[in-house]
Amino acid sequence: MTQLHIDTDRSEHPLDVVERLASHKHWSFDRFDIDEMSVAVAGRWTDYQVAFTWIEDVEALHIACAFDLKVPDRRRNDILQLVSLVNEQLWVGHFDLWNAENVVMYRHALILAGGAEPTHGQCEMLMKAAIDACERYYQAFQFVIWAGKSPREALDAVLFETEGEA
Repeated sequence: MTQLHIDTDRSEHPLDVVERLASHKHWSFDRFDIDEMSVAVAGRWTDYQVAFTWIEDVEALHIACAFDLKVPDRRRNDILQLVSLVNEQLWVGHFDLWNAENVVMYRHALILAGGAEPTHGQCEMLMKAAIDACERYYQAFQFVIWAGKSPREALDAVLFETEGEA
């Protein structure tokens, strides 16, 4: 098997763009290493820990957004079924159950092949897609874990749209 070598020159590290975005939005962030950073974002339902990772081998800016909601072993299969149902609703990104910590997380990646430079708008949209997905479906995961709802009931509850005001 032939190993492909991609040699690209970038004017700046892709995470530098994310770091500027976080500063501009006044988000708390920490740059652990040249290729990894974490951003804390307050949501409507909970706080989100958003990890950005630059994966040089495939020239991808990866985002993983997790919320503090541990999945008990007894609800694991229901959460996996809910993850599958939720993923059918998404146009970009997907949810996973991270085995190491038993937490649900949203993941997506921005491919920047050939030395493409990420824009502020692309990074902002990457973050927005992650937070919007987590905000939209967080309660469904809560309903399964804490209220004992079935995956279908939980998803239907969060997809129910109300109109008007009472």
